[in-house]
Amino acid sequence: MKGKAPVVIGSIFIAYLVFVAVVILFYEPKPEDMSWEDRQAYNQSKVTELLLGQTLEQTIETLGRADFSEAMQTHGQSLQVLFYRTQHVKSDGKTTKDECTPLLFADGRLQAWGEDTYQQYLQQHIQPQQTTPKQTQE
Repeated sequence: MKGKAPVVIGSIFIAYLVFVAVVILFYEPKPEDMSWEDRQAYNQSKVTELLLGQTLEQTIETLGRADFSEAMQTHGQSLQVLFYRTQHVKSDGKTTKDECTPLLFADGRLQAWGEDTYQQYLQQHIQPQQTTPKQTQE
């Protein structure tokens, strides 16, 4: 019995080392599982790889769940904005929109990203709907 104990313990230790090596080499955490600092750096690098026209699904697959989102229907077009944290502004333990990069999707396709481009797009494409006054019949 004494002769088998070191072999068993050694085998368990080697199996543990193999398991750790496999996890280190192949485990890729999802963006949602990262710390805010790692996620912010990840988002910064992935935003540079975005392509205009890519789908909403492709973007979510790449960047994970957005920190904030907005959506609206205008002029028969479905608009959705996803906000991903890409910069640190204030150490308050909360992510705010001013720490995020907006990604604008029209009908499920990426149209623009970045705060300035987002604001320009909104100004150009979201005009207040003009209504004509109802005429009363007398």
